[in-house]
Amino acid sequence: MQKTSAGNFFEDFALEQKLRHATPRTLSAGDVSLYTALYGSRFAVNSAEPFAQSLGFKQAPVDDFLTFHVVFGKTVPDVSLNAVANLGYAEGRFLAPVYVGDTLTTSTTVIGLKQNSNGKTGTVYVRSVGVNQRDEPVIDYVRWMMVNKRDPGSAAPEASVPDLSDHVSSQNLWVPEGLRMAGYDTALAGSPHLWDDFVLGERIDHVDGITVEEAEHMMATRLYQNTARVHFNQLAQQDSRFGRRLIYGGHVISLARALSFNGLANSFRIAAINGGRHVAPLFAGDTVFAWSEVLDKAEISGHHDVGALRLRTLATKDQPCAEFPDRDAESKFLPAVILELDYWVLMPRR
Repeated sequence: MQKTSAGNFFEDFALEQKLRHATPRTLSAGDVSLYTALYGSRFAVNSAEPFAQSLGFKQAPVDDFLTFHVVFGKTVPDVSLNAVANLGYAEGRFLAPVYVGDTLTTSTTVIGLKQNSNGKTGTVYVRSVGVNQRDEPVIDYVRWMMVNKRDPGSAAPEASVPDLSDHVSSQNLWVPEGLRMAGYDTALAGSPHLWDDFVLGERIDHVDGITVEEAEHMMATRLYQNTARVHFNQLAQQDSRFGRRLIYGGHVISLARALSFNGLANSFRIAAINGGRHVAPLFAGDTVFAWSEVLDKAEISGHHDVGALRLRTLATKDQPCAEFPDRDAESKFLPAVILELDYWVLMPRR
């Protein structure tokens, strides 16, 4: 009897298929410290318990993207072990704070399938939900990926592509219970600029750059128990398109978020992921820069002291963002762009 798993191929997925992923993960202070060491994030609410408690949190919550990566990592052995590329995200909502000591478990439902024209791969759409030890949802998101077929000659399923919203409505953003901004200290947070100070269309250069090292991105991906071969197995990548290990796209997301502190230090919580895509690969030795554009602003019903900013963050490699590089004259992304992420953040109001 075969006791090992090569992961699921495109033919193994079916609409409405439900997958319950292995290895629940209890988050520790060590996980938080390692995450900080890897990215250098400085958001005060995740860094200082007294600061977090002054806002109504019981303790410093885990960084929202650490939660995302751990929940994502659970899905990889069943969903994307044989993926060629992770293509995009949508309809992501952060539904509850996660604290040290919480245990996260993930389940996934297949919501779409479409074989690609080459007959060798197909696109799989899934919705994954992460819950804590009380079975309370902490995050819910959609992603889709290109997955290899085991047998290119096998019959294609009937194509079914889900109708996804282009953004999460501001009315559906979750705000932590008991949140209070009266004690918010902008000096300790690192910036005087609050929700009221941002205008639609404003672009913010996050200025700094971070050069990615091989050991760091592999350590980060192992932290999330993400087993995708493309990040670890150099032998398996020698005959691939790039001939070397790819850096996990979530690593780029966390780098961009950490860089965004310079200009967005008061964006104390990620509320939703409206959409995102990994435009180009990143490799060890590349230097990541980032800039953000304000797409929208929204008041939060019942919360006069906190508002939501919809941001579009672009990460680039080996190209500082002083001129806000994006697309060429034909509306194609410039070669330096590696990430486009559209998301909502919560920020104090005056």
